[in-house]
Amino acid sequence: MQSIKKIYKTGHGPSSSHTMGPHYAATAFKQKFSKAASYRVTLYGSLALTGKGHLTDMAIMEALSPKHCDIVWDKDDSLPYHPNAMKLEALDKDNYATAEKVVYSIGGGDIVWEEDINSGGIPIETAEENNIYTMSELVEIQNWCNYTGKSYWEYVQEIEEEDIWDFLIEVWTTMKTAVQNGLDAEGVIPGGLGLQRKACSFYTKGMGFGTSLQHRALLYAYTLAVSEENACGGIIVTAPTCGACGVLPGVLYYLQQLHNFSDKRILRALATAALVGNVVKTNASISGAEAGCQAEVGTACSMAAAATSQLFGGTPSQIEYAAEMAMEHHLGMTCDPVAGFVQIPCIERNAFAAARALDCNAYSMCSDGKHRITFDKVIRTMIQTGKDIPSLYRETSKGGLATFY
Repeated sequence: MQSIKKIYKTGHGPSSSHTMGPHYAATAFKQKFSKAASYRVTLYGSLALTGKGHLTDMAIMEALSPKHCDIVWDKDDSLPYHPNAMKLEALDKDNYATAEKVVYSIGGGDIVWEEDINSGGIPIETAEENNIYTMSELVEIQNWCNYTGKSYWEYVQEIEEEDIWDFLIEVWTTMKTAVQNGLDAEGVIPGGLGLQRKACSFYTKGMGFGTSLQHRALLYAYTLAVSEENACGGIIVTAPTCGACGVLPGVLYYLQQLHNFSDKRILRALATAALVGNVVKTNASISGAEAGCQAEVGTACSMAAAATSQLFGGTPSQIEYAAEMAMEHHLGMTCDPVAGFVQIPCIERNAFAAARALDCNAYSMCSDGKHRITFDKVIRTMIQTGKDIPSLYRETSKGGLATFY
């Protein structure tokens, strides 16, 4: 597996695969072909079908400015490697292409150039020699923890470079800022759906409730705050994606406020969460276009459940069990954004996944951590389920809830 720094990326929402990835690709293409008179970018598959709502065209044109860029929306064709595909062309003054590259936005803001995919269909950058983790399944890491007496975050500390804690400090600072900004903001989320921001009102109402309902309302408020910031194009951290970015910070912010956990302990929880997300990304997918919302919100819920169990002193088995339940009970969830926006049902799903993460922790802590189905088996089930889901239910806005608006 690669560094957990690949899981947490800071940038503008609303989509890591549809906004961040294309922006990175266009920026790199411009640097290589800066002398072009203009550019043309053709979007395929999911990028073409939901790119408008995800601001894909705006991200690309911003990256290629001040040169002119034509965006071609090819909604009928898909390229073989991944549903999120785009072709970038450098044009001369007569509008003839002088260079072109095909790139895939594979989720979480990561991109893969077609030229870097080997004959086996595997990106060269994910080849074994570029991995820093020798273990890529959670059961292996769990066994290491049981053998050494150490926890998951200590495994991360042993593998990563010394600056990992400085990196996680920046991640946590950005997450907290997103929560606070989201709580202060009011009004309608851009896009035309007329969706009101709810985090502020949830927080205000929650403070007047009794203890139990207040706690749940505040958890919702913190999670909504980040998800709404993302929907408005604010600065967030992928965890593991933009579409699922509210779950982990919402849970950790809530737990810190309620239980006064130190920042140091939160950083350790972030390390554990990223390890879980990294296992999913390596062995399955975190892309809604490839495997449905189970790959995004399901993974985010697993990350948050593991982080919560870590904070409450769970054993390696209990932490793994919490992560396993979180993914298991999101299996089959489709990705069907209304009008292509990361708003309905995405924002609400983040809030409910945050609550489920706490429930998974409570359940696992009541147990001894023993269970039949491992986390690794569940994520293999998830990716197979994602492949079996018809494409109209995988971030195309052609099926599910998206057809009713």
